[in-house]
Amino acid sequence: MRAVLVVNPQATATTPGGRDVLAHALASQVKLDVVETDYRGHAMAVARAAARDGLDLVVAHGGDGTVNEVVNGLLADTGGAPGRFDSVPMLGVVPGGSANVFARALGLPRDPVEATHRLLHAIEDRSSRQVGLGLADDRWFTFNAGMGWDADVVAGVDRRRGKRTGPSLYLRTAVACYLRPPLGRPRLTVRLPGAEPAEVLTAFVSNTDPWSYLGARPVHLNTECSFDTGLGLFALRGLGLPSVLRHVRQALRVRGRHRGRHLLRHDDLPIIGIVAEEPVNFQVDGDLVGQRTRVEFRSVPRALTVAV
Repeated sequence: MRAVLVVNPQATATTPGGRDVLAHALASQVKLDVVETDYRGHAMAVARAAARDGLDLVVAHGGDGTVNEVVNGLLADTGGAPGRFDSVPMLGVVPGGSANVFARALGLPRDPVEATHRLLHAIEDRSSRQVGLGLADDRWFTFNAGMGWDADVVAGVDRRRGKRTGPSLYLRTAVACYLRPPLGRPRLTVRLPGAEPAEVLTAFVSNTDPWSYLGARPVHLNTECSFDTGLGLFALRGLGLPSVLRHVRQALRVRGRHRGRHLLRHDDLPIIGIVAEEPVNFQVDGDLVGQRTRVEFRSVPRALTVAV
């Protein structure tokens, strides 16, 4: 088996020692190349080259941003077609970031050493699963995407973070963006199959549940969403403080069942269209993509094989 290990040395929980242990362990089972990323988009380029060269496995060691880049590189030449998981290398994940939402949603250990052992067993036993992904225009996402408030938070954190990213930074930034939205609060028009257009102020799109994590606590927005279903939509028509606090409490409950007159919520959607009256921030998998006035989100079933 030919494989490449993609390491983000800037990720929160990656260390040179951990990289060496992981590389040594993988090299005992596969013919391995190791690449450390040194610029944004580097992991994507490495994964794209691996797919074109017909490698069997690409392992991402970093945070969710590294995983997202690797996924986008692996699927760069598939044209967004469903069921193409068998035409690209298998993905392996060894968490090395602060949240590691994708890995945790797959049931993988957060500890890099434990995750390495799990990956080695998966390679030896040829244990894997096919997962559905989301495609936002031409950008793949593994667990969530959004326009509005959550993307404002991602943009704010992106300006401040280093190796010390954590829940407290996200909380402070979320409060700051709520009180003073950096781009104001332009209205978003949501278009769903068979439904009338609806106006909202912020929109969260899920590819699985939980939507994210606040430290050790999962954040639930669309509890019926999974890697085997369509996309989930959680959007708010109003952002009054009582409504926001109610949904925050509901999101942190074990069941995560949301109720509210300002809520627009759907599960298992094949496609979601969102149009903004002015440019708004747009994020996928916790990384800022930029500003957009329209995005089409599609569910792509069985898009990728993951070693588990």
